[in-house]
Amino acid sequence: MKFHINQSPTKKHIEVSFDSKETLRVSDDTIRIGVQDAKKVSMKKFSRLARSIVRTAHAHRASHLTIDWDSFKLFPILASFSDAERAERIAIEMLLANYSFTAYKTTPKNGWPTVKEVLFTGVPQKSLPAVKSALARSVIIGEEMNAARTLANTPGSDMPPKKMSLAAQKAAQGIAGLKVSILGTKEMKRLGMGAILGVGQGSVHESQFIVLEYSGGKKGEKPVALVGKGITYDTGGLGLKPADAMMGMHMDMTGGALVIHAITLAARLKTKRNIVAVVAAAENAVGKESYRMGDILKGMSGKMIEVRHTDAEGRLVLSDALTYVQKKFSPKLIIDVATLTGAALVALGQSASILLSRDEKLAWDIHMKGNAVGDCTWPLPLWDDFKPELESKVADISNIGKTRYGGTINGGMFLAEFVDEKQPWVHIDIAPRMESVEGDHLADGATGEPMRLLLKMVQE
Repeated sequence: MKFHINQSPTKKHIEVSFDSKETLRVSDDTIRIGVQDAKKVSMKKFSRLARSIVRTAHAHRASHLTIDWDSFKLFPILASFSDAERAERIAIEMLLANYSFTAYKTTPKNGWPTVKEVLFTGVPQKSLPAVKSALARSVIIGEEMNAARTLANTPGSDMPPKKMSLAAQKAAQGIAGLKVSILGTKEMKRLGMGAILGVGQGSVHESQFIVLEYSGGKKGEKPVALVGKGITYDTGGLGLKPADAMMGMHMDMTGGALVIHAITLAARLKTKRNIVAVVAAAENAVGKESYRMGDILKGMSGKMIEVRHTDAEGRLVLSDALTYVQKKFSPKLIIDVATLTGAALVALGQSASILLSRDEKLAWDIHMKGNAVGDCTWPLPLWDDFKPELESKVADISNIGKTRYGGTINGGMFLAEFVDEKQPWVHIDIAPRMESVEGDHLADGATGEPMRLLLKMVQE
């Protein structure tokens, strides 16, 4: 998708506008998107309206669109936005909506529906340089978000841990200041990463620990660390998932895909910060060497972990990843991103990710920043009251709680045990936003959330 400003169209364009009197009307030369009461349109709803332009164009095979800049004055929610901010938000939403995952489909004779060009008319002359810059930035953001979606959407058979490490190397190739290191089984054994090695030992595919480092800030400045769960397929292990619950589990590495492309995005935007991203990549498979309920794993932290369920594997691999970034990089902030718990969907449905942190002020600050950029979240507590849930009679800690209650909080409490109390850290459980839902106006599959929030945090 290309964006142009205040130009005369060289091809036939469909004029797009918003209408408070109609639901949706499409003709040969116009698309009118119904708004009803524009005063009640939230930023979240506006994002979906922007996406609906593209999805409507797809449905009617419209490839070239024209939008009058003044049409956005209908929305009071945009009143505080500069023209550049407005352009960036609208363009990113349109780029996300234009994406579809077709790698395994036969291309139809007339091709896949796509919007090739969007022409904005009536952009104020004084805003042109800033709007052009914002649109160029938007394209980079959209490209990396959609690349993360493709990585997450790829079937587990075609994206085992080693291929995920190759994907990280490919994503970083040619980007100044960004380097990639891969740790295999030997290196992880040397470091004592018994948790990730335990999870992956039942698979024929070797586990990988992927490290990306970007040096955009001052020498010696502490980095922000992004940590991603990279379970390339999750059967549940010997605690096997039901068949219907196993569908979609190739996307259990979405957190890893997001942090790979978040650091790549920050590097492409020449962010003046030092950033580290690590991915603990493993396949939770059933095999003759699979780890078992009742096993005790010794992680890199030295803590002994009782495995009370093999389908609580994500927190195990993250425990080693969190320990690694603290020992190796002493980061000023750690953000881990994981499709960690089904309980998160029970808590919030599929509208927002869950934030957990010992520092409630930090959690609420990140929540507000996420909502502002379009990645909605909601914090849950990590109080000491929850600690007894993870007590073990035979080890330092258990990987699940004693009851079926508070599953998302228990996951966060487990991870907190591997983070120094003085270390700023937040855990984002993205299970609710792993896949798009009706009303998102996105293609089926990964959403790309919360990459904009990650970018915001590393830039600040």
